Amino acid sequence: MPGSSGNAAVTRSTLRQQIADALRDEVLAGRLQPGREFTVKEIAEQYGVSATPVREALVDLSAQGLLDADHHRGFRVHAVTAPDFRGMIEARSLVIDGMFHSLAHGHRARFRPDEPRVAAALAGVRRRGEEARRAALAGDLAILIGYDLRFWRELTAVFGNPYLTDFLHRLRVQTWVGIVQHLRNLPDVRGRLWSRHTELVDALSQRDTDTARAIIASYNAHSLALIERLADG
Repeated sequence: MPGSSGNAAVTRSTLRQQIADALRDEVLAGRLQPGREFTVKEIAEQYGVSATPVREALVDLSAQGLLDADHHRGFRVHAVTAPDFRGMIEARSLVIDGMFHSLAHGHRARFRPDEPRVAAALAGVRRRGEEARRAALAGDLAILIGYDLRFWRELTAVFGNPYLTDFLHRLRVQTWVGIVQHLRNLPDVRGRLWSRHTELVDALSQRDTDTARAIIASYNAHSLALIERLADG
């Protein structure tokens, strides 16, 4: 039939993304622990699909740093070390600081909080920030991760560079994977989680890059101190 091969390719691509998303969520939820090994066959049987989209999904997650590929044994969940985590924080900090520098010194025309489109986008980001803050204060890790990822993805999208948005989103997923491996072992995470999302949006809405930088610096210091304490037991 005309177009049947195209439909098959779309279906496989959709399955590939669905499987990748499901496995990523399993890792973020702590149900797939660091070092956990599995094969393409095992995952294909679990989801009742063919091996091809599963293999492609696992390769995608390996490229994102969430899985390690072993050509002889399959795949395993990547164990994020404290040095790994510090490197991720440094990388995302450098990129975000560059975005703030651009805002302060050259691209104000691309980031105009008084423009209706930008104002509406920032209002939506702030709502995500409010939900993330509530979840952080309540110690609801699953809700926090979901809103935090949406918050940062939508916030960086306001700057208008989709490549930076995608890069920072991947880094943020990786940092959450690293920290959740430890947080899941705690009986209560209330009071341990960063919750200044709305303050950051308010500072950027006022183009106050100095305050925004100070908030990001405190966030990075908080993240590093938390992972080092947890890694040390």
